[in-house]
Amino acid sequence: MNTKKLQLTDWLPTTNKEVKLRGWDELDVILFSGDAYVDHPSFGPAVIGRILESYGLRVAIVPQPNVNDNLQDFEKLGKPRLFFAATGGCMDPMVSNYTASKKRRDKDAYTPNGDIGFRPDYATTVYCNILKEKFPEVPILIGGIEASLRRVTHYDYWSDKLMPTILETSKADMLVYGMGEQPLREIVTLLQKGVPFSSLKNIKQTALLINPKEEKIPVVNDWEDVEISSHEVCLKDKKAYASNFKVVEQESNKLKARRIFQKVGNKMLMINPPFPTMTEAEIDGSFDLPYTRLPHPKYDKRGPIPAYEMIKFSINIHRGCFGGCSFCTISAHQGKFIASRSQESILREVDKVANMPDFKGYLSDIGGPSANMYKMKGKVQEICDKCVAPSCISPVICSNLDTSHKPLTELYQAVDKHPKVKKSFIGSGIRHDMLVPEFNKNADPKELDAYTEEVMTKHVSGRLKVAPEHTSDNVLKLMRKPSFTYFHKFKERFDRINIKNKLNLQLIPYFISSHPASELEDMANLAAETKNMGFQLEQVQGFTPTPMTVATVIYYSGYHPYTLKEVPTPRTKKEKEDQHKFFFWYKKENKDWIRNTLQKVGRNDLLQVLLPENNSWKKNKTTHKTAQHTFDDAIPFNKRKKVKRFSGKKK
Repeated sequence: MNTKKLQLTDWLPTTNKEVKLRGWDELDVILFSGDAYVDHPSFGPAVIGRILESYGLRVAIVPQPNVNDNLQDFEKLGKPRLFFAATGGCMDPMVSNYTASKKRRDKDAYTPNGDIGFRPDYATTVYCNILKEKFPEVPILIGGIEASLRRVTHYDYWSDKLMPTILETSKADMLVYGMGEQPLREIVTLLQKGVPFSSLKNIKQTALLINPKEEKIPVVNDWEDVEISSHEVCLKDKKAYASNFKVVEQESNKLKARRIFQKVGNKMLMINPPFPTMTEAEIDGSFDLPYTRLPHPKYDKRGPIPAYEMIKFSINIHRGCFGGCSFCTISAHQGKFIASRSQESILREVDKVANMPDFKGYLSDIGGPSANMYKMKGKVQEICDKCVAPSCISPVICSNLDTSHKPLTELYQAVDKHPKVKKSFIGSGIRHDMLVPEFNKNADPKELDAYTEEVMTKHVSGRLKVAPEHTSDNVLKLMRKPSFTYFHKFKERFDRINIKNKLNLQLIPYFISSHPASELEDMANLAAETKNMGFQLEQVQGFTPTPMTVATVIYYSGYHPYTLKEVPTPRTKKEKEDQHKFFFWYKKENKDWIRNTLQKVGRNDLLQVLLPENNSWKKNKTTHKTAQHTFDDAIPFNKRKKVKRFSGKKK
């Protein structure tokens, strides 16, 4: 894995010089990406490039093309034989470029040295518009997180507008949503047989804009169709927009889904049903491709790429998440069904990482979207085939879901047997609720304890990250998260194992402010209850509305898409700032405001917990920091005031 032994031709070409080094006189596909080119299975553009290459195509990548000069980056490689491909990168460019308060970020994790200015806002649309202007006759295929989550009428937080499908704004010819391996295989197979790109209408997991006056809607006998409210209706009727989401979310996560139609002006958006979840052999095949696992040599003098440095020695073991959290886009992009790699494929990758020249014996993560969903699926497939629930574990864990942690425990143990691995860490967030027998009634409590103890004793470096997200049952229900009661129960188990093994570990809970249904008193209760548990929050997260989530639909429309009932939501800058202040009750500049606010609503019980007259908190706390969230872990009080949970009624 030494870069000195690798040749420039081991990476996909990015320049004419590199194309000629391979002896090619023509390219089949040219891929434009908002990320720097890192040839690694955790970076979507590299995966797509390698997949296309595995089908025998000559592929080049143009990473972060300059859109502010004479646009030579878009012309330097000429026209591809089959199509252009475009993606905004591994993150939605607007999330990459802006904070939750719409301030421009000062770092881009997917650019060398973290430099900003290399990824335009709405990158996929910008790239496609340039390509269409220069090469109007060449088809464009778009994909990745930006295209996937913007495939239908969606709310764009940064412009504060309802936007049509990205196919309309980008002028692209086809969109692949979700994980791209399966639709790409079918697209390439048909193109290689001589089928024109314009005839590719019935491929699963793709979306197209059709002009009914010029072409017929294709008929597929075994597909059922459903039409949702048009873009124009959504612009006028927020409730209609909200009701669309339920259909889109359910059809995106069904094994036998309907084809979705939506009118956009004089055109018709057609979203074909998704492919079945990738099999073990399919996902293994994707991860086993000949990646160099390194950034392209062109970046050697520009500095490290932060996102790569973070995952350089990590292993992704599965895709998908059945949590269905209302604020999260993972299930909308990767799906709710888990696609797990085989242990053999994972161990082959561990061996590659262990033999990298700068590997010191420590794997930074063995995980996925959620660390502990590996190999979990329905016990009876026929039940899953009929399911329309967006979450398999909310409001309760489905009785058909196999939640055994045994395969994961065995995987960790197999990884640790590698002679060059000193320690493997779990850096991904763990679903703590699934480790609580009172919540996870499907699993053997002994098995859950064995997994928890395995993680705490062998795979944690001082801190264990979990995400209760809130303390209010009302907010948590809307989030599709379990009651905070289960966090208390998990902490009891955590503390017991901590003491038993003399580990001195710290539990790091993540929380969100300003989420739909969260009111000021909910945040006050959150502050009081977490303080009472010994936490002092320093770095936390404000809710960011991103396309294709329940919470974003509520934020824009005011209605829950499943009930069409109104939901109170913090929207103004002041409302969001006020909610955030409760995270920092201990800061001097917030104390008078908190005291006045709680006195106005008659919550002296919470005031006495947060700002008692005789405050011994500072004497008892010890500080520790994490990269994303920082907390102070306090020695428990001898005298704790019992906090009355907020009932939703003001006193």
